[in-house]
Amino acid sequence: MGKKLPEFSPGDTVIVNVGVVEGERKRVQAYEGVVIAKKNRGINSSFTVRKVSSGEGVERTFQTYSPLIDSIELKRKGAVRRAKLYYMRARSGKGARIREKIEGHEQGSEQ
Repeated sequence: MGKKLPEFSPGDTVIVNVGVVEGERKRVQAYEGVVIAKKNRGINSSFTVRKVSSGEGVERTFQTYSPLIDSIELKRKGAVRRAKLYYMRARSGKGARIREKIEGHEQGSEQ
């Protein structure tokens, strides 16, 4: 489609730079969190990002091809076995951590 977006999946930590209009000023606001859901529907594709802000869980759904999204940066790959991570809503603290996926390393093989 239009913009070049990185390949990301649920469990990944991303930084979404969103264009915000305040009065007459336009600025870019960074929203960093874990992708808990991704919906692939062509131009109607969307993804949900969850972050904890001052002890409160905040989720925001973005339209993937929205003109409001300035850019998406992939910060960290997460190793999860689910397509939808809604169980993260019930977890807090250390229970809400996600293992990092190390590229080029096969699961279960010892070296």
